[in-house]
Amino acid sequence: MKFRTTITIDLPRERMIQLFDNAATMKEWQPTLISFEPISGTPGQLGAKSRLKYKMGGREIEMVETITKRDLPREFSGTYEAKGVWNEVRNTFEEAGPSKTIWHSDNEFRMRGFMKVIAFLMPSAFKKESAKIQERFKAWAEKRG
Repeated sequence: MKFRTTITIDLPRERMIQLFDNAATMKEWQPTLISFEPISGTPGQLGAKSRLKYKMGGREIEMVETITKRDLPREFSGTYEAKGVWNEVRNTFEEAGPSKTIWHSDNEFRMRGFMKVIAFLMPSAFKKESAKIQERFKAWAEKRG
């Protein structure tokens, strides 16, 4: 399953990237994030692996993030692997004038086992959750300015 979500952030790209590229503040705009634990490499840098734990729908979900491309301020991409799910996310950021940034998030999901059934029955849930993450970041980042 592949899809794209897009949002416009009312901040210059440089400032938006400063806020986006800070693992220490992730919990402020991702309220379901329980923990972020580096496994190898420098967090946020090419090749780095980190363990992320989320509380979603009353259950804990653990995933491993691997940074596959870091070309800021243009692109930040990675894979996210959890039980039965492999997700590749390609985030690109483009300037839309001096004070706006357009954030595109291209997602590819591959499912196994029970998660394949969930994806078949509720494919829009994955796109809605991805868009919700962008909306939370936008609200948080614009308040921080």
